Amino acid sequence: MTGLRFRFVVLSGAALALGGCDAALSSLDPAGPAAEVIAQLWWVMLAGGTIIFLMVMTLLALSFRRGNEPRGPDGAAGERLWIAGLGLGFSITVLAALLGYALFVGERLLPRSAPDVVAVSAEARQWAWSFTYTDAPGRVTQDVLHIPAGRPVDVSITSADVVHSFWVPRLAGKLDAIPGHTNVLRIEAATPGDYAGVGAEYNGPGYLGQVFTVRAHDEQGWQAFLAGGTP
Repeated sequence: MTGLRFRFVVLSGAALALGGCDAALSSLDPAGPAAEVIAQLWWVMLAGGTIIFLMVMTLLALSFRRGNEPRGPDGAAGERLWIAGLGLGFSITVLAALLGYALFVGERLLPRSAPDVVAVSAEARQWAWSFTYTDAPGRVTQDVLHIPAGRPVDVSITSADVVHSFWVPRLAGKLDAIPGHTNVLRIEAATPGDYAGVGAEYNGPGYLGQVFTVRAHDEQGWQAFLAGGTP
């Protein structure tokens, strides 16, 4: 009965936590390859953390169950083996595996040269974003970034004033916009549509309103945008 109650509490807590996530800004609802890798990393980290937690709780429960029973030399040695072998060794092994996996995933997310990459620029300021396009010189859009669906897009991110952060949870991870410096983030939308973006760096009153939209077009819509069509 206790085990069923424990599972009910855990599942209920997880459901409440996930239910509180806005789907438009949920990194667990990926809409592109980079976001899918990040979501997978999140689930792997959650699984690893859960395994460690359950192991520690099991050892703690066993220690309480034994209480103050007298222990001989063999019992003390056995407890040290449990604590060092399972409590520490097991946890360190799992954490090392998670670290290795995270480094592997991070390396996969680095921008790489590809023949069909689209280049755009994003400049942050308090409290808005301006976007320019290599394939459409002189074209500037405010708070709406236009990209083609199904193609990788390298976003060169900078700031006109203070530190901001560019984040479209369903398409990629976040990256800081730093004055005088340019960071490049690769994003990609699998299908046409609008994807919510936010300035994810606190930098004073008003930052919560620094939102933007990434609008992914099909090929016809993208060509129309490059030709100067209405966004």
